[in-house]
Amino acid sequence: MKIYTKTGDNGETSLFGGKRVWKDDQRIKAYGTIDELNAVIGIALVGVANEEIREALYQIQNKLFVVGSDLASPLEKENPNSVIKRIDDKYITQLEIWIDKFDAKLPQLKNFILPGGVKGAAVLHHARTVCRRAEREVVTLSHSESINHQIEVYLNRLSDLLFVLARFENLSSGYPDTEWHRNR
Repeated sequence: MKIYTKTGDNGETSLFGGKRVWKDDQRIKAYGTIDELNAVIGIALVGVANEEIREALYQIQNKLFVVGSDLASPLEKENPNSVIKRIDDKYITQLEIWIDKFDAKLPQLKNFILPGGVKGAAVLHHARTVCRRAEREVVTLSHSESINHQIEVYLNRLSDLLFVLARFENLSSGYPDTEWHRNR
């Protein structure tokens, strides 16, 4: 099977179910940003030293494929024959468990911190910003089309987790948070 199909050469692509849309369609922007987030997490895995964080990131990468396919698939009422896996409460609960677990080991925040630190933490901060952009793209999509609302909640929690993981990667590497100073 060839990797190229030539079906997108005119600026269109197919959603699950076969519907053709322009490649700049808001749905494509939303799940394209999820794909970008997954790639940034892949880069983070190259730099993250902490094995607990690495395991969480591998699981998140797999879940992001579910998020992408959920977004690429109109809801069942629009596509009654769809058997696409959807994001649900259990995905969100897992993120909250990780947030609580890692945050409990961190010093309390008293100031804003600057993104950065060791390589893995810096890339996790980058992933957090891509996650926030993905969340904005999904919210924009929700204004014009029916989507699974759990995706918005999942992305909101995921960005929180990525922030906590970045801090924990710095802590476990012996690198303290760098506080933001207004007057510098």
